[in-house]
Amino acid sequence: MARLVAVQQQTQPSLSLLPSSLSDFSGTRLHSQVQCKRRVWKTKGALQVSASKGHQVTLFTRGKAPISQQLPGESDQDYAEFSSKILHLKGDRKDSEFVKTSLAAKGFDVVYDINGREAVEVEPILDALPKLEQFIYCSSAGVYLKSDLLPHSEKDASTSMGPLNYNPVEEWFFHRLKAGRPIPIPNSGIQLTQLGHVKDLAKAFIQVLGNEKASQQVFNISGEKYVSFDGLAKACAKAAGFPEPEIVHYNPKDFDFGKKKAFPFRDQHFFASIDKAKHVLGWEPEFDLVEGLADSYNLDFGRGTYRKEADFSTDDLILGKSLVLQA
Repeated sequence: MARLVAVQQQTQPSLSLLPSSLSDFSGTRLHSQVQCKRRVWKTKGALQVSASKGHQVTLFTRGKAPISQQLPGESDQDYAEFSSKILHLKGDRKDSEFVKTSLAAKGFDVVYDINGREAVEVEPILDALPKLEQFIYCSSAGVYLKSDLLPHSEKDASTSMGPLNYNPVEEWFFHRLKAGRPIPIPNSGIQLTQLGHVKDLAKAFIQVLGNEKASQQVFNISGEKYVSFDGLAKACAKAAGFPEPEIVHYNPKDFDFGKKKAFPFRDQHFFASIDKAKHVLGWEPEFDLVEGLADSYNLDFGRGTYRKEADFSTDDLILGKSLVLQA
């Protein structure tokens, strides 16, 4: 039994305790009086994610986006039952006094920190909870510096894919495939990257909870295989049932895209070893690349839901110049 809280983004400080659902590990509290079990969509790797087994869960977020989000395939009854048992703590994690006061007042045993950027953002949490049993920190892939030595050793969770993902890089490819457009990819397209499914990441979060083997350890959580940018475009097409796309390579230095992002990945090799998580935690990814992309498409983009509207403005600049060069 444990009490757990996890934090997301900053906003104006205020305190509210509201029913909400755990759509991601952006805030959590565990308490021994409530048992919450949430059934997730029944596809490969279907996971009955327990937000907490015998615990109460609190989300600490900035409160700018809805906390509750019904999962694809989840019944209204299951969603209502689950969301009614989750509490919401709304506030600004950069307001150290608010963090110390609110967390200390509630008392938590475990913290999942999903969006910490600097050590100064973590210190108020630790100060507020001197009896904290476990602090689980998840960084982004940006923690790694550019390196000639790959794969990266254990530091974090790598780039994720899957339905309802807050930053679904696969969506960028799906938009272009659906529109029947060429896929513009920077430089040679042989840059290697890596994607892990969000359900596999959620399993890892659960496996480290209360696990002595995870104490003071760092793990990479991602997919088993690496894939080139060109290969990823083709895998997205295969997963979603589209024909193999036309791929157009370009030199980013030839264009001024302003503040717009022309491609969803950094233009470099990036992949990390997951061996430590497999050996120490006994964790294994259930989804391979195509299966994970298919799950994402079928349960999210393919249903007409996505995080961002299609924007082909940078594509048009690239493709327009390519046509001129070909002529």
